[in-house]
Amino acid sequence: MNRRSYLDWLRGIGVLIMVEAHTLDSWTRAQDRGHAFKWAMVVGGFGAPTFLFLAGVSLALAIGSRLRKGLSESEAVARARRRAWQIFGLAFLFRLQAAIISGGWSLQSLLKVDILNIMGLSMLAAAVLWGLGRGIGSRTLMLSIAAIAAAMATPLIRVTPVLAPLPDPIEWYFRPDPGRTTFTLFPWAGFLLAGCATGLWLDRATDKSGERRAIVLLAALGIAVAVAGYAAVFLPPIYAATEFWTSSPTFFFIRLGLLMAAVSVAYLWMMWIPGRSPIVEFGVASLFVYWVHVEMVYGSPSLPLHRRLTFEQAIIAYMLFSLFLFWLVTVKGRVVARMAGLRPRLHENPAKGV
Repeated sequence: MNRRSYLDWLRGIGVLIMVEAHTLDSWTRAQDRGHAFKWAMVVGGFGAPTFLFLAGVSLALAIGSRLRKGLSESEAVARARRRAWQIFGLAFLFRLQAAIISGGWSLQSLLKVDILNIMGLSMLAAAVLWGLGRGIGSRTLMLSIAAIAAAMATPLIRVTPVLAPLPDPIEWYFRPDPGRTTFTLFPWAGFLLAGCATGLWLDRATDKSGERRAIVLLAALGIAVAVAGYAAVFLPPIYAATEFWTSSPTFFFIRLGLLMAAVSVAYLWMMWIPGRSPIVEFGVASLFVYWVHVEMVYGSPSLPLHRRLTFEQAIIAYMLFSLFLFWLVTVKGRVVARMAGLRPRLHENPAKGV
């Protein structure tokens, strides 16, 4: 599958938003967490939805590409399921790495639920739904319904006593527990499921004119979803209790609509400024950046900075840290390219590798 550079660009923006949220959260001192800090955290809250949404888009595009290469539907879906389990497994490896670097290992810390846990299981659900469908229409409908259901059920899931008998590590996947889980399947899986439905729409475009039409329609639909979500804020609530910034379906649809429209913004940007760029490089290496930066920000490597900087100092530190991360991405790219160049030579003359 040819990479769609505008998706990498948007993913790169998500990387910068994610790093901003983590650095400011970890390094800003308590007395500086005022109005500007809170709005910075609102912006930072778009990082995770961006990754989940684009993971869903990529899943649908990858399945479509494999089908065009001659794989059967069952084989293509099986590969998507395997990738989902790989991401889920990486979540535990990531926690093990954190324990090794910063200490404080415990079984509960290893079982903590983070975005990779939710991404893996959400990808699995999306792959299963894709396999159950028969054609683009039914698949898009099922994925869209599942995404809406994930958002609408969230306030109910947060308060239902039905989940109470579950073991805590299982319950953490359904509703937050401070210190044990930030991300839950409800509503976060909805972003990936909606992204997969969007990816099906984009995968239909077989030429540039078709892709442009899909992008225009996606922008219109995204704006409509965001506006409808915002308008719902002023309607009488349908739930007894809900927190706008965490469990509210209205906030979910505002963010989802903005993400859908952002795909069009990314497409236009890459039309005006084509080619590789630092932001695109961040997008291509998004998993690598996530993997290396979290422990740098929250763990022992940056312990002297934890809750020690003014808001302005934290902003400067964030920018400098982003430059450092880009340097790491560049080094990693060179190493990978060098290793890829060695493989053909080793294959031609295995004795050289001895």
